Amino acid sequence: MGYFRELPDLDYQSFLPNSNSSQNFIRVKNLFRRNKLRDDLSYAVTLFEKYEIVEGGRPDTVAEEYYGNSEFDWVVLMTAGIINVRDEWPLSNYELYKYSERKYGLELNSPHYYETKEVKDSEGRLILPKGKIVDSDFQIPNPNEPKVKINPVVSVSNYEYEVRENNKKSSIFLLKDSYLQQFLNDMRNIMIYDQSSQFIEDKLIRTENTRVVSP
Repeated sequence: MGYFRELPDLDYQSFLPNSNSSQNFIRVKNLFRRNKLRDDLSYAVTLFEKYEIVEGGRPDTVAEEYYGNSEFDWVVLMTAGIINVRDEWPLSNYELYKYSERKYGLELNSPHYYETKEVKDSEGRLILPKGKIVDSDFQIPNPNEPKVKINPVVSVSNYEYEVRENNKKSSIFLLKDSYLQQFLNDMRNIMIYDQSSQFIEDKLIRTENTRVVSP
């Protein structure tokens, strides 16, 4: 992931068994130097474009298609507000089925909940919208025969529920390509260290010597 190349470095004091001096350091990426999209920008609709993740799509394939570079997968995740890829990125059909099968076992096709079917009267007026979660025995008067009760209910299986939840994850918003370079410039400016006692250079700081070893 190209994101890690954007992170500044940190000279961290070595505590390896073969270290015999407090002047021994290991250079690592500073994972605590994090960045996020400004909250107010998420409402700036002119900056983003709706994108539908195709079956089997991954952050790197989306980045390749949308930005022309698979290494901008971290831009896809950050601008889409995705932190936990495992839970927030849509599964492929095969992965989803196997996940649901493990989760529900023999109850895979059992009802997860019940919802209403659409009901209209003889003049085409909407009496009951579809998709409202109700009990299995929910009833309403027949709009064309008020003395007769009807049960406009359909069950949604555990697997159907998981499919619906997975489909919701397929619609994301991506930063428009025309704003990508400005985003990268801002990101890189944020990653520059301020002057301090730990400062070595713009992209490097060093931890304090906390270990003193006698000769």
